[in-house]
Amino acid sequence: MPDPQVQFSPAIPVLRFFDERKAREFYVDFLGFTVDWEHRFADGMPLYLQLSLGGLALHLSEHHGDGTPGTVVFLPMAGIHTWQAQLAKQAYGYAHPTVDTVPWGEQMEIADPFGNRLRFCELGDD
Repeated sequence: MPDPQVQFSPAIPVLRFFDERKAREFYVDFLGFTVDWEHRFADGMPLYLQLSLGGLALHLSEHHGDGTPGTVVFLPMAGIHTWQAQLAKQAYGYAHPTVDTVPWGEQMEIADPFGNRLRFCELGDD
């Protein structure tokens, strides 16, 4: 057990991406994230940005070595059926997420355009 003075904040996953337009279309336009900030060391350099949605924060990076395509991120949440219904109404042609019942709750997995999988889960009462 760490010393009481040692405290941790929620982890912020870093996901790799390769196309800024596709990333914004998926994360901002489809899922509804807000861009909190973005950074480039200079014009033409890779983009690094933070997105948020409710209490969830994600970092997206074009930098080589920041994350591996195909990463799975487990994202606990509440209201999964309501959010799935909102997503289903959108005209995003590359994802039609559904909610599945799993032993630990209700789960909806959505792949981004870069092979990363966002595993949203409303945990059961166990």
